[in-house]
Parts: sequence; structure tokens; C-alpha cells
Amino acid sequence: MTANGAALGIDVGGTSIKVRLVADDGRVLEEQRVPTPREDPQATALAELVATLGQRARTVARRRGTELGAIGLVVPGVVDEDAGRSVLSVNLGWRDVPVRARVDDALRAAGVDAVPLAFGHDVRAGALAEVRAAGPGAVPGGPIATDTDTVTDTDTIAALGRGTVAFVPVGTGLASALVVDGRVVPGGGWAGEVGQVRIRDGAHAGLRVEEVASAGAVARRSGAPSAHDAMLRVLDGDPVARRAWDDCVDVLADTLAWLTAVAGCHTLIVGGGLAQSGPLLFDPLRAAVADRLAGVRLPELVGARHGDAAGAIGAVLLARQARAGSAQAGSARAVSVPDVAVTA
Repeated sequence: MTANGAALGIDVGGTSIKVRLVADDGRVLEEQRVPTPREDPQATALAELVATLGQRARTVARRRGTELGAIGLVVPGVVDEDAGRSVLSVNLGWRDVPVRARVDDALRAAGVDAVPLAFGHDVRAGALAEVRAAGPGAVPGGPIATDTDTVTDTDTIAALGRGTVAFVPVGTGLASALVVDGRVVPGGGWAGEVGQVRIRDGAHAGLRVEEVASAGAVARRSGAPSAHDAMLRVLDGDPVARRAWDDCVDVLADTLAWLTAVAGCHTLIVGGGLAQSGPLLFDPLRAAVADRLAGVRLPELVGARHGDAAGAIGAVLLARQARAGSAQAGSARAVSVPDVAVTA
């Protein structure tokens, strides 16, 4: 089918792992979700799972007339991409874990060591997907757009490559990534950890931002099994769920306002599971952000066009970059990531 082979993107979340195998022409060959291993402080179970996913991807690719060309793995928390380490991941219980080396060893033991492995940060990878991957996330099993202002038109997508854009997925936790003139700002691995800031005043004093403003927090504080169930309770008029939802919007608006004021963002892209609630989130959030930014240029606040698949698509982009770099081994010239059309 293709000379370069398929790219496998693996996005490790706090509760689940999103996996996407994409051919060179952008067709999704397979996608799946699997639970994130728990009680895995050294990422040993994760490494074995990635090796198993690699084996399956290679089999699926061969059935489709191609080979597995590269693997991209992205994880949450504070990530040192150059060293291949998770410096700190609160939700996974990691602290200074050599994740890339662990996964390399597991791939080698599974016989899947002949393909390059890219390692990165989940939110920065998602930001890369939002500003570079061409076409909306209309893919098999992909998210259903619930917000009419989701980024899809060509002019707007092109504009995301200029100026400053913030990508903020509201999932199990909360983090952000800044993209300046089309380049993701890594900050030595520390950029974007807005969810870890401690709230100093008010009813939530002492809590970290993501303990109020995240899908995980909304579910937990609503007493619901998931953020989706919490949303349904809000729609049914449940006062506990409504309070948790309003608190989330309030704290998230504070965070987005500071991001905008400090970085001069012209666009805020909100993703993650909570963003799929559509107007229930976006209408009050836009109003709250506008209220906080009197005298400051208001950013466009839009839903992520790739939904909660952005991290996996970004992992695919990183995998392709690693493959290109491997093909040009020995060259000191940086390899750019090409635009990728992901279609059904």
C-alpha cells in the first residue's frame, strides 16, 4: 500500500488509552480504547501493553498490505521528551520514570523493535494535532461534534498557525499547551501545567485547579460515575451536579483568562471529554471568560475539532516525524512534521 508504513499513535490518559493506526494516506486502519494500567508506578505494565498493541498493529498493517512504520507514545504530566522520562504524573503515580526506555525494552522483547519510537507529552501532541492535522476528526468511532463552533473551516485552521493559540483539554485532569506561530512551546517539559496550581482563596482554597476544573472533578464532586453522567444530572436539575458544574466553569474561566492575558492568545481550543457537552459548557464559559477580560482582546473560544482523539492523532504525527528522522539518520537538519489528512 505505502512505502513508509503505517503509524501507530498511543495516547495514555488517566483512565483510558486511545490507540489509532493510520496509513500514510490518512486512512484510519484501526482504533481502540483500553484501560490504563493501575498501580503501575514504574510503567512496567504500560510498557508490556504498548508492546502488545505494537504487535497487533503490525498484524493489522500487514493484513492491509503495508507494514508498521513507527510508533508514537504520549503520556500526561510533566514530561522530558529529550530524556524520555516522565518527571511527574500525578494521575498515574509516576515520578522520574524512564518510560521510553521501559517501552523500548518491552518492544524489543516482543520483537517489535525495528520501528522508531517517538515519545512525548499528551497535551502538546494534542495541540500539534489541532493546529497541523488537516481535516476535522470525522473518523470511524470518532467524537460527535456537539458545539457548533468547533474549528473546521480552512481559513480558521490556517489562522491557528499564526500568533498564539492555547489548547486546553478538560479530561481526567487539566493541562494546557501553547502554540506560537505553529510551534508548540515545551518549556523544558514544565509548560502548561495549569491544573497543578493551588487555589489560594475562596470556597476552593487549598485545592489544585484540576481538583475543581476537570471532567474527573465534576464527576467526583457530583457523585456521578462519569462526567457524562454528571452532565445528564445537570440537565435533570440535580443541585449537587449543577454546583459542581458551575464551580468547574468558574475556575476554568479564571485559568483561561490568565492564559489569554499572559500569552496574548487569539484562540482558546477546549478539548477533552467535558468539551463534548457542547453549549452546556461553552455558553457559560465564554461569558465568564469575557467577564474576566475587560480591556483585553477577547479570544475565540472553540471546541477541539478532533475531540478527545487529539492526543492520539498528535502521537501519529510524532511517529511520522520519528520515522522521517530515522530515514535521515546522521543528518543534523531538523525534520518537520507534515500536515496529515485523517479521514474515514
